[in-house]
Amino acid sequence: QVQLVESGGGLVQAGGSLRLSCAASGQIFANYAMGWFRQAPGKGREFVAAISRSGGNSNYADSVKGRFTISRGTAKNTVYLQMNSLKPEDSAVYYCAAHLSYYSDLADEYNRWGWGTQVTVSS
Repeated sequence: QVQLVESGGGLVQAGGSLRLSCAASGQIFANYAMGWFRQAPGKGREFVAAISRSGGNSNYADSVKGRFTISRGTAKNTVYLQMNSLKPEDSAVYYCAAHLSYYSDLADEYNRWGWGTQVTVSS
């Protein structure tokens, strides 16, 4: 099994940037597609972005297209989420997750989850 630990969250002003990291340990990282989800208070878990096992394909929620970029550094067993032009509505706990086959946008299909990292965007 793969274990996931997120980092890089924090407080940023609207228009600013953050880069989230998700470090994976355990089973071979390349076996998993990876996704980022977020959850704001009182709301359900929302898909943000996902990337294939090879890193050659990715998928984004409409709300973050053109602002967020997902990537993976295979040598370091890490997946990143670069977030630019942040908005107050991006504030949430961000989770990374591992999927055994596909870069799905459905949270229920993911097998492993990290504990999350808080992102707060002030207006």
